[in-house]
Amino acid sequence: MQAVGRAFGHNFTLEYGDVGGISIDRHGTPLTDGVRELATSADAVLFGAVGGPKWDDPSAPTRPEDGLLALRAHLNVFANIRPVKVYPELTDSSVLKPHVLEGVDMVVVRELTGGLYYAQPKGRTQTPQGIVGVDTMRYSESEIERVLRVGFELARGRRGKLTSVDKANVLETSRLWRATATRLADEYPDVELEHALVDACAMQIVLRPASYDVIVAENTFGDILTDEAAILAASMGLLPSEAGARTPGFYEPIHGTAPDIAGQGIANPCGSILSAAMMLRYSLGLTEEAAAVDRAVQTVLEQGYRTADIATAGDAATGTTQMGDLVANAIG
Repeated sequence: MQAVGRAFGHNFTLEYGDVGGISIDRHGTPLTDGVRELATSADAVLFGAVGGPKWDDPSAPTRPEDGLLALRAHLNVFANIRPVKVYPELTDSSVLKPHVLEGVDMVVVRELTGGLYYAQPKGRTQTPQGIVGVDTMRYSESEIERVLRVGFELARGRRGKLTSVDKANVLETSRLWRATATRLADEYPDVELEHALVDACAMQIVLRPASYDVIVAENTFGDILTDEAAILAASMGLLPSEAGARTPGFYEPIHGTAPDIAGQGIANPCGSILSAAMMLRYSLGLTEEAAAVDRAVQTVLEQGYRTADIATAGDAATGTTQMGDLVANAIG
């Protein structure tokens, strides 16, 4: 952001707030009212990540992820848009064969504020037969319709194909999801709608990923499918996401905290950098500046720089700070 400001003559006001594990340690809660208000008053939110082994006690009254879920719900960012782009320079870094990756350019729309992650009842109860754990899968027609419309509109502006993912052969919520998608398709005659069971979609993402244009899925399915789709791009460290496309929009890389490599200086910063590019484009309306960031990442990769997660055998890995500096210096 500072490099963009220097290159284009902007001044960005950056404010910071604790959320997740660090907020539990410092404030006793994963999300304070102050941070909630800070996010609401901002033009956009660029989010880091939450969680780690330190806070993984299943008996803990609150967890770092509770802060993220609460913030998403508070901002009502119900549609998470996750583009999956394969850089030609990185096809050798993927575990998939290069010919499988040819032409891959998809967007996954994940419903973000409903389903298993939010619905009640939820919890564990002691019974005479032992402990019972309960999570609830719940969706209303209106919740489904609004995220499907995001998918239809995106497909209309791209290649005109929408894949709606469900588990309609088993789940009532998925049957409602499929019926709603079918009904809405009449309003989008220029978009080809296909239905896919989530297990079949998971298989096709690695077999025929180029066949997908826009995928839309409920919260849990979308969470899993986008992590799987990250292998197409060679690493989760490369993939950005946005939710909201409004003020305040909510932007974050799709990866987590990666505690196993914390402090080693080897994490890939590109997912966060590209999330900032999406923020510039969609919440701040700075399309030229966003394109400059996208080009800078592309340029650095073309020059052969690779962080450890995308380096192939024999490549010298570039550290986190150096990679970020290279991208920042290429903006202009």
